Amino acid sequence: MRPSPADRAEKQRRLQRLRDEAGGAALLLDSHEALAWYLDGARTHVSLAGPPVLAVRVDDDGDTLFVAANEVDRLVAEELLESDAARLVAVPWRTPPAVAAAAAGPVGREGEVAPLLRAARAALLPAETDRYRALGRETAEVLTAVARELGASSTERSAAAGLASGLVARGIDPLVILVAGEERLPHRHPLPADGVLGRRAMLVVCGRRHGLIANATRWVGDAGDGDERILEVEAAFFAATRPGARLDEVFAAGTAGYAAAGFDADEWTKHHQGGPTGYAGRDPRATPLTTDAVASAHAFAWNPSAPGAKVEDTVLVTEAGIEVLTVDPQWPTAEFAGLHRPAARAFG
Repeated sequence: MRPSPADRAEKQRRLQRLRDEAGGAALLLDSHEALAWYLDGARTHVSLAGPPVLAVRVDDDGDTLFVAANEVDRLVAEELLESDAARLVAVPWRTPPAVAAAAAGPVGREGEVAPLLRAARAALLPAETDRYRALGRETAEVLTAVARELGASSTERSAAAGLASGLVARGIDPLVILVAGEERLPHRHPLPADGVLGRRAMLVVCGRRHGLIANATRWVGDAGDGDERILEVEAAFFAATRPGARLDEVFAAGTAGYAAAGFDADEWTKHHQGGPTGYAGRDPRATPLTTDAVASAHAFAWNPSAPGAKVEDTVLVTEAGIEVLTVDPQWPTAEFAGLHRPAARAFG
């Protein structure tokens, strides 16, 4: 996939408005989420745990890319616009690209304009939503394919290996893989261990392609006592997540759903609830103090949970309502609050 000049032009306009609001200074982009968004899905990493291999200085006279010299050939050949090569500065491997970009003159940093920058990337462009739909569908298909091969005697690590393999085979970076067998279900973030799945297990993936991240949770084996009630909580979040709403208001409406569904009213305090997604796993993670506005064509991944119960999908929020992106027709579902929601899939 090559970047779109038209999409870059729209993102340049958005950043011009942001810079005007922030005082007009040049802006340094040096985080994976900002760079992947601005560069239309370019792979800005080598190590998944490492810093970006480039930085972008956005100024009145255009964009200047500061790129680690040992990454220039690959990025120009495979990831960047042809026009970027004309405004590219090769940086010795021993100098972080962001340091070189900042040394070029006064510049604003992402942290100084973080809410404005999140708002600039919140409304996805048509090509981005198409890529997201494909990513969501393929991520869900990986979960289905792996679940078909699992049984009560399967191990958590074998399930995790299947998920990682399936994602990588589709060009998706496995950013998060969690697996909990029956005995480890109380853990909200169960990194895979040696045990077997038993009668009921949870599979969780966060996969990234073209910079976008799909988040999804599925259950295999027996149904759980809290499965339907946790869908009630999710429905409360979905009902409040509408363009123009503020995240603190959405959060309050969603977390009120716990008591209404028969859970402890403070259950939401025991694990994060998700929030907007897109070029970051949560962009940002919603809290009672988060005042970002919901945009149209805004991606979300709410993940309400309780002991032994959790639901999570990546969705697109528009004026028309909620579109679930991480969907595979082969996975069993039940209709709930007007949406087809995933049910526990029996082994075998």
